[in-house]
Amino acid sequence: MADGEHQTGRKEPNAIRAQATQPEGGGKARRRKVRRPLQRGVLAELVGYHLRRTQLVVFQKFAEQVGSTQVTPGQFGVLALIQANPGLNQSELGDAMGIDRSTVVAVIDRLETRGIVERQPSPHDRRSNALRLSAAGEALFAEVRELVKAHDRDIASDLSAGERAQLMALLSRIADAE
Repeated sequence: MADGEHQTGRKEPNAIRAQATQPEGGGKARRRKVRRPLQRGVLAELVGYHLRRTQLVVFQKFAEQVGSTQVTPGQFGVLALIQANPGLNQSELGDAMGIDRSTVVAVIDRLETRGIVERQPSPHDRRSNALRLSAAGEALFAEVRELVKAHDRDIASDLSAGERAQLMALLSRIADAE
């Protein structure tokens, strides 16, 4: 097994060692940092740690595949819920997303400024607004939805259909156990 690799053959992300290098054209050798395996300790046993590492990878790949649209993962979730539930209010959106009211207001403000989401008076409660995607928002959502589906296939490409279904079920159990 090479330095910095797991038994799986994957590179260990958090490892450092020094190695002497000879500069081009001769001269004095200098040292540069090279990665060495670090022990994870108790972290290797923690579900939350593995979820967080996975989230970082997923968000990085999301940015690579979807970033040109200037839609973040959180904004995509908001757009998906509004698209599937035209007329929902900001409180319902916040509850579904698990975010507080001030965060919802800020996200909707940003999306409204971009002309993607519209606030309209609610026909059921004059104290709240009904949220809808604008025509531009519908078009953007259709484009982003396809990019996100491709992204999702990519990040789960090493899983069988059964493993993917099992992972989704396990993650849902954790999220729903609150």
